[in-house]
Amino acid sequence: MNPYLIFILALLVFNWLLSLVVETLNLRNLSTEIPEEFHGIYDDEKYAQSQRYLKDNTRFGQIQTAIMLPLTIAFILLGGFGWINTVAQSASDHMIVQGLVFGGILLLISQVTSLPFSLYDTFVIEGKYGFNKTTAKTFVADLLKGLLLTLLLGAPIFALVLWIFSSVAHAWLWAWGALGAIQLFIMFIAPVAILPLFNKFTPLEEGELRSAIEKFAADQQYTLSGIFKIDGSKRSTKSNAFFTGFGKTKRIALFDTLIDNHSTNELVGVLAHEIGHCKRGHIKKGIIISLASSLLMFFILSLFITKGGLYAAFGIEGTPLYAGLVFFGFLYAPIGMILGLLGNLLSRKHEFEADAFAAETTRAPGEMIAALKKLSVDNLSNLTPHPLKVFLEYSHPPVLERIKALRTFETE
Repeated sequence: MNPYLIFILALLVFNWLLSLVVETLNLRNLSTEIPEEFHGIYDDEKYAQSQRYLKDNTRFGQIQTAIMLPLTIAFILLGGFGWINTVAQSASDHMIVQGLVFGGILLLISQVTSLPFSLYDTFVIEGKYGFNKTTAKTFVADLLKGLLLTLLLGAPIFALVLWIFSSVAHAWLWAWGALGAIQLFIMFIAPVAILPLFNKFTPLEEGELRSAIEKFAADQQYTLSGIFKIDGSKRSTKSNAFFTGFGKTKRIALFDTLIDNHSTNELVGVLAHEIGHCKRGHIKKGIIISLASSLLMFFILSLFITKGGLYAAFGIEGTPLYAGLVFFGFLYAPIGMILGLLGNLLSRKHEFEADAFAAETTRAPGEMIAALKKLSVDNLSNLTPHPLKVFLEYSHPPVLERIKALRTFETE
């Protein structure tokens, strides 16, 4: 049997088994006893609800994987990719056009197969626990906008990579440079051209909150490019805050649900945390690491893109570049997982550093702690994730660990 096929099938099964073990351990780590830090914040019923929410999501994820894994394996073994390639090659004699047809059919299949799961997650599970505010109209609009962005951005980028690999010496290096430049450009334009397609960004009105944020930023010599409130409540009751863009398009974005549920001091603590990411250089480090990771990926891609065995594993004769780009994703998964683990490890370290910045600069770690507690309760977060789950998947430290670290600033 084809060694590439054996490796890929073994990897798919291994990932499923690993997920099964991790999620089982995570559920067994639950305790009916409310952690001391959340006494008076969680009542018994609300805490039990948070655990039911975790169990429902976990079981739904396991069912989804149990359905999609056999379908994926069957699609590979029964020649699904070969059929798509035949359709693509019959559509045109031009390799790039063939690639766009090939990618477009795969995207359509992916959207169709994932749609029932997305509908159930949004309208059944999220609705059951009072989170969902998405209407059918908004759901369909988001889906169509996502497809439109894929058409306008994804298709030209895919075509560009195909052209580079088919026409340029040292293609992996040129492809990396081109995509790196595009990535930075998209980061720059996203706050003004992409994100507003999905959410309404409204400048935060004058008042106590805006004044407090501006004063804190001025004290830290941090230049604000804009403070915005976004209408997150039209999709969910969950809360969040984030920075997006850089330079003249840099924005602070606060969900309206966050503003409604937190005091001014708590919100300043949340924003201080986000500013801490910038002041501690986390954003720049993240960009550099992302570019370095993509450089490694393109280099490894160059080693396998011409290997006929990789294509044969998926039932395709020859080595059409567009198919190789897709198949390489299966092959690269273990390296991507390792890089993801390292990235999450660094991200958790950065979150502690941003929390420390907020505690030191606001001199009110208690406000940050209160905000974290409210966010955890409002979002029904799991307070006691299993350490293996945290190690493999968490980009943020568990909330109890963050609170413990913040408590040290109360005693200083």
